[in-house]
Amino acid sequence: MPVRNSGHRVGCIAAGLCETIESVVQLGLEVAPVENMEPVPTIAMPATPPWRWWGLAGGIATAVFDTFTMQWSGIRFELNGHSASVWVVLYFGLSFATLGFLVGYLAEQRRRERDAAALLQAQMETINSTRARLVQSEKLAVLGQLAAQIAHEVRNPLGVIRSAAQGLGETVAAGDEEAERACSFILAEIDRLNSVITSLLAFARPLQLEARPVPLEHIFERALLLARDELSAKQVRVSQADVSALPPVHADTDLMSQVLLDLLSNAAQSVPRAGEVRLDASADGGAVHFSVADSGPGVPPELRARIFEPFFTTRPRGTGLGLAIARQIVEAHGGEISVREGRNGGACFTISLPASRPASVAA
Repeated sequence: MPVRNSGHRVGCIAAGLCETIESVVQLGLEVAPVENMEPVPTIAMPATPPWRWWGLAGGIATAVFDTFTMQWSGIRFELNGHSASVWVVLYFGLSFATLGFLVGYLAEQRRRERDAAALLQAQMETINSTRARLVQSEKLAVLGQLAAQIAHEVRNPLGVIRSAAQGLGETVAAGDEEAERACSFILAEIDRLNSVITSLLAFARPLQLEARPVPLEHIFERALLLARDELSAKQVRVSQADVSALPPVHADTDLMSQVLLDLLSNAAQSVPRAGEVRLDASADGGAVHFSVADSGPGVPPELRARIFEPFFTTRPRGTGLGLAIARQIVEAHGGEISVREGRNGGACFTISLPASRPASVAA
């Protein structure tokens, strides 16, 4: 009975760990979708210049100028033998002043309409952005409750099953390849399901950033070290730009290494054997941009807008959470992540992060 006793002991340990995980998840995954939302900012209408009064003044000035110009050229205005220049000035002044006032008024109305349209567009964009954050927050709230339930209902039996499979694998007779293959398959599938649960919990868990100035080459080196085995398994050639002269980024080293590792893992799965992966970086305008480009089939244009959505995947055994978690981490750093077609036709994922300011400037 050694297999049963060993499996029971390991299963009890796994169950205890899952109970602890569940309590942590229940305390940390509750997301308040409404209270934490930022208020919609008020956008002030820009002041409209007094075009009507400028038009009135311009009309009067034009009338006076035209009258004196005609008198200077020898044209005289008389009525019953008396000079009528004053009446002509008044007539022209009233006519041109009225015309200038109306033109200025119409210009003001047109300007107000354009400003109102721009204000309405800005408010609609703000409302849509707030609505999208609200929907995302509600999804996270539901996902947090689901993750807590999964941690309890799935990980407990998985721990017991894995312990039993390990125990059976240790008692398999030497040379029984079918039994060894079955045990290995069980363990691999359990590890895959455990990875799915871990990804789900990572996506739902609120991020705790410990941002500090980090040289980009440290993030590159760490991610490449972690992805070395996966890249070597497909004989992928990796080239890297010199990033030593770039300013450091203000980021959490562990989280950004995780993002870059996920991108390298996706690239390794996408490229053919002996394919290529290229790491590039640049800096401008207070931001550092780095990209991961591969020689794979790329991402179709119609899927690029959805590829960062949670649970969207094109792989039969994918979870659809890797890029969603990557976007969540990047946006938590105040950055952006995007995908486009690479120079060689593959996919090129680009991340933009704020550059770390020098201590004198930050102070």
